[in-house]
Amino acid sequence: MRVTEIRMKVNGSVESLDVEPWVSLLDALRERLGVTGPKKGCDQGACGACTVLADGMRINACLALAVQYDGREITTIEGVAHPLQEAFVRHDGFQCGYCTPGQICSAIGMLAEYEAGMPSAVTGSRGLDEAEIRERMSGNLCRCGAYNGIVDAIKEVSG
Repeated sequence: MRVTEIRMKVNGSVESLDVEPWVSLLDALRERLGVTGPKKGCDQGACGACTVLADGMRINACLALAVQYDGREITTIEGVAHPLQEAFVRHDGFQCGYCTPGQICSAIGMLAEYEAGMPSAVTGSRGLDEAEIRERMSGNLCRCGAYNGIVDAIKEVSG
């Protein structure tokens, strides 16, 4: 069995681990490092429960190979201190909470993308309105249907 040693900064701590080339970043985080915030929902990149920030950009950790992130910085919900967390609570942006870590990491990445001028399918001159937020967050599913609270929390923080 071929194993590769990788090092990455996870939530501020440098971690070294041996992984097989086929191990996903999600499995490396959860099973090798005990970082359980990112969830394994669909394991196909369709639900967004595994969303983390890689060097500040949102990615689906279930679709990324751990070896691709050697030398990179990974931030999961455990490493986040952001006003979105309190806004999610204020606006009932979660119910069961399973998708919440991915929703928050995705929203942080989405806000950075918007601020950098990255367009979406509905980008217009109206700014970060409800339609824009819903389009940009469409890769993150909530089975409980807390979408209105999620959008309201993001709108509040984006100000």
